[in-house]
Amino acid sequence: METARIIHLFCLTALVAVSPLRGAEPIVSREAAYAELSPAKAIRGASTDKPEGLNGRVIAGYQGWFRAEGDGSGLGFDHYGKGRTFKPGSCTIDLWPDLSEFDKDETFPTAFRHADGRAARVFSSIHPKTVNRHFAWMARYGIDGAFVQRFATQGAKPHRNYRQLKYENRKLILCRNAAIGQKRCWALMYDLSGMNERDFERLAEDWKQLRNKMKLGTDPNDSAYLHLNGKPLVGIWGVGFNDNRSYSLEESAWFIRLLKHNPDWGGMSIMLGVPYHWREQTRDAVKDPKLHSILELADVLSPWSVGRYHDADRDAEKIVRHQSADQKWCAGRRIEYLPVLFPGFSWKNMQGEDEAGIPRKGGRFLWRQFQATAVAGNRSAYIAMFDEIDEGTAIFKCTNHPPIGASIFQTYEGRPADHYLWLCGQGGRMLRGELPSR
Repeated sequence: METARIIHLFCLTALVAVSPLRGAEPIVSREAAYAELSPAKAIRGASTDKPEGLNGRVIAGYQGWFRAEGDGSGLGFDHYGKGRTFKPGSCTIDLWPDLSEFDKDETFPTAFRHADGRAARVFSSIHPKTVNRHFAWMARYGIDGAFVQRFATQGAKPHRNYRQLKYENRKLILCRNAAIGQKRCWALMYDLSGMNERDFERLAEDWKQLRNKMKLGTDPNDSAYLHLNGKPLVGIWGVGFNDNRSYSLEESAWFIRLLKHNPDWGGMSIMLGVPYHWREQTRDAVKDPKLHSILELADVLSPWSVGRYHDADRDAEKIVRHQSADQKWCAGRRIEYLPVLFPGFSWKNMQGEDEAGIPRKGGRFLWRQFQATAVAGNRSAYIAMFDEIDEGTAIFKCTNHPPIGASIFQTYEGRPADHYLWLCGQGGRMLRGELPSR
């Protein structure tokens, strides 16, 4: 799979995230979209110690962008269907979630049918039971927590209706509450895909709303928010990519400095999601003499590896060499390094049946990445992604018996629905030295 095509995916998903609303739902103002944000409620006896550092942690990316007809959002089957249509032959997901543990009131019927004629059902990422269930799975299988994704365009670009932003804000509240309740860590990650240079001041206003209304990162009652070097951690994904983005390194640096150093809105540690070849400034990375100096503003670098290799058995030594060289560069500048691991990739339903994917090999593809990461001396990992069934990278519970019909779904190849959750928990043990890496 070509690097450019993987990067192009993020432009596509950004556009989906701000696609036209379904139906004639009432217009939501920008002010109303932020109205539900609030600090966490105090819990008697809760720890005041914040989770600190990345060492020994396995943390998954959490999109939380799935909506369903009947979930109250008025957004239809967002991130399930193509445009406004979610039916056999018109969908964007390649895996079907396993909902066998779900209560019926948190699942929603679709036009898809199982082999026995039953209506296939899906979940919504804004149902409190579902979000709490996802974080409970993290706790059960030893995944430390989540970087909760937020497309920057939703808060930065002017819209006629801010309904999607309203429910993105609700998602943040639900993830925070679930992380606290399940004793997992969480942190915000902005995805800059789809931004242009004129959007960054509005993005700063979005950040100020999160700080003012939610007390994001500074809330004394949020016992789950992840810290690094004693400061709350925020991720910014999309700095330095060579894919014709409409914003420059300078705009990215301006936003990084705001979050780090502004006397009113700063005080954060910053993790940057960067191209896989950022160090050499080749292939997916922009070649610019300013790139490395801007990346030196980071507290953590996390290179995006999805699609950069297809066979972890064959490429294991290359992965070790690549991570070791990245880590050496970072260590010399007192920057932490967080490698990205992924279980496989597929977007046949999004892009067409002729689109090649990256086979999971029953979990061996992911396991070999864990082994290479451990051999390279890394003790932490970012898993892409917890719930991304629309790109075939999900690790949460998916079924081996998806609906039948015009859309062909991937499966977990007969492995249990929890196979990849379990595998990530075991991978974390390996990175911490509790299991051998060979």
